[in-house]
Amino acid sequence: MATPTLDKADSKPEAGFADSPYITVTLRIRRFNPEISAEAAWEDFQLEIDPKERVLDALHKIKWDQDGSLTFRRSCAHGICGSDAMRINGKNRLACKTLIKDINPEKPITVEAIKGLTVLKDLVVDMEPFFQAYRDVMPFLITKDTNEPTRERLQSAEDRERFDDTTKCILCAACTSSCPVFWNDGQYFGPAAIVNAHRFIFDSRDEAGEQRLEILNDKDGVWRCRTTFNCTDACPRGIEVTKAIQEVKRALITRRF
Repeated sequence: MATPTLDKADSKPEAGFADSPYITVTLRIRRFNPEISAEAAWEDFQLEIDPKERVLDALHKIKWDQDGSLTFRRSCAHGICGSDAMRINGKNRLACKTLIKDINPEKPITVEAIKGLTVLKDLVVDMEPFFQAYRDVMPFLITKDTNEPTRERLQSAEDRERFDDTTKCILCAACTSSCPVFWNDGQYFGPAAIVNAHRFIFDSRDEAGEQRLEILNDKDGVWRCRTTFNCTDACPRGIEVTKAIQEVKRALITRRF
């Protein structure tokens, strides 16, 4: 039996298929290494990359192929862990969710550490103050029953929906480090801590709402918010952060939640 052969005309690539998808981009990264200098400085890197790839991919290419000393955090690379939050072209974003083609690759793409937290090296900041504020609002279910429950704590779909939005926080700090109040006063709890307090204040199964409200009633608490909406714009999960903060303020005034 004869082996079938492809007609040469049929084997031609589709129009445009042979064209390279790669473009040349420049990443302008704000570098800082305390072992070398007390001052940060911008450094440009050029690379070939598919515009459909992400800024995180570009950072990997630079670290692996050009400068192994480049330092940044990343883990899941799928917008879940929140560890690669950074300022890209002046806005807080997750590097793993930001496509090259969406941030005007014809001009240098600026990448720097998020603001309001001490930079340790390059794009890595000290997250401890951020996580301390998170711990201070007691982000866990609290009930008065000291005995282990014998059945699950039931909740209606309506009650669950009440705090559904604020369960989506991934603690990336994009909202908190976009807040002008936090930039100027590191004592402010910040949007992320308030969002995580909201998640339990409005949980019908929780019994420590009053206690959390008193924590946020502090001079560095919820009243420091100036409603600039920076936090809402910065959230990579689409949480209505400013709305949540306003609901906590209202609960403090009315004591209804």
